[in-house]
Amino acid sequence: MIKKSKRKPSLVPEIQGYYRHGLEKERLSSGSSLLEKARTEELLTRYLPGPPAIILDVGGGAGAYSLWLSARGYKVHLVDPVPLHIEQAREASKRSPDHPIASLSLGDARRLEFPDASVDAVLLFGPLYHLTEHNDRLDALREARRVVRVNGVVLAVGISRFASILDGLFRGLLDDPEFLPIVERDLIDGQHRNPTHHPEYFTTAFFHLPDELKAEVEAAGLHTLNILPVEGPAWLVPNFEKHWRDPSRRERLLNAVRSLEDQPSILGVSAHIMVVAQKRG
Repeated sequence: MIKKSKRKPSLVPEIQGYYRHGLEKERLSSGSSLLEKARTEELLTRYLPGPPAIILDVGGGAGAYSLWLSARGYKVHLVDPVPLHIEQAREASKRSPDHPIASLSLGDARRLEFPDASVDAVLLFGPLYHLTEHNDRLDALREARRVVRVNGVVLAVGISRFASILDGLFRGLLDDPEFLPIVERDLIDGQHRNPTHHPEYFTTAFFHLPDELKAEVEAAGLHTLNILPVEGPAWLVPNFEKHWRDPSRRERLLNAVRSLEDQPSILGVSAHIMVVAQKRG
């Protein structure tokens, strides 16, 4: 079922334009995004309540995690502000008639059309980096807290403040004089802007320091259970897909990331950082 929010979702035009290219549909199927997907699924398995819990996937994109969770017996509701993503998720859900996504809604993370305490867990895998103002991110986190039940969990992901400079160093992007100002601003205030419109340089976003992400989650009234690297430094391995295709190398990569989960000093090296939080009574 597809629902339309009563309120018009608001993403700045450059973000809407970036996602209209449809890149999100296949993003998790190549390169170091394969590690992002595998690790995210691992952390979901670890921290979500068991099926048939109700999961709200806010900013769920083309439905990669919604579909994966639905196939495991969860009842998943996907909300996203990009119409193309809703259509892509709808088509993917149709191809999985035995385990479809329960509902798809065009909506805004700051104003969810769900009742208080109506879901067992909320995923925020996107909204916190596309809401570039601090108060907007707090609104999204407070909405997640409102709709999740007492003792339910909220899993919130941010992009690391250092993602651009690390990517630039390892892929040679710092040789591009147009990329350097993007990196410099990221490091100053976390406000990522891409005036070049080069798709590899991403789009308008906010990049967090680990402590900033945790502080925002707690300012919204949630209790932090853990803060974790999604990829750790393993996303920077040269010839990543060659390593990933080798099962033994792949397991060594994953074990390396797992071994760093209790090392907060290295969190910022991960491209993505996840806070696992709980709503307490």
